[in-house]
Amino acid sequence: MVDTWLIMGLGNPGPRYERTRHNVGQLVVDEIAARRGESWKQHKAGARVAETWLRPGGPKLVLAKSNGFMNTSGGPASALAKFYSTTPDRVIVVHDELDIPFDALKLKTGGGHGGHNGIRDIAKAFGTPEFARVRVGIGRPPGRQDPADWVLSEFSQAERRTLPILVADAADAAELVVADGVTAAQQKVHAPR
Repeated sequence: MVDTWLIMGLGNPGPRYERTRHNVGQLVVDEIAARRGESWKQHKAGARVAETWLRPGGPKLVLAKSNGFMNTSGGPASALAKFYSTTPDRVIVVHDELDIPFDALKLKTGGGHGGHNGIRDIAKAFGTPEFARVRVGIGRPPGRQDPADWVLSEFSQAERRTLPILVADAADAAELVVADGVTAAQQKVHAPR
């Protein structure tokens, strides 16, 4: 029996959304795939997947990006989990998080969706919120800007300078969850720098 993990990077499809804050989850799974020289293939679950390994002889990683919009992430996530015989305790969802400052990460398992429609839809599709999350901080919008507009806007020039490091750190965090479990990964990721 292969130890298989589904790592789902949340975002919206198409070039219009490619570089927006809401798509940071997809940037992270792109990073994990690029580290291993993997390319994306269409899957019948309505997603693109890249299959790889944490390390030779280690757990299998199924990296995934939905072909649909953020608020319909649950269907592809649950279809992929079923296809790869993976249970929610072997699922990691990587997503943007308004309540965490830009350039910070938090890991958790379960809990509420915090108004995040992608997380809400996945929890509904799985019938449980008990899956791991890599929460990538994008911060709150300035002034009175609507959070819905903020998440669909592109990163600022200053943020773009730091973004590759944040994406790499989030990719490291997802790999740590697979290797060591959420609690051990939290101790490393949440430690002050």
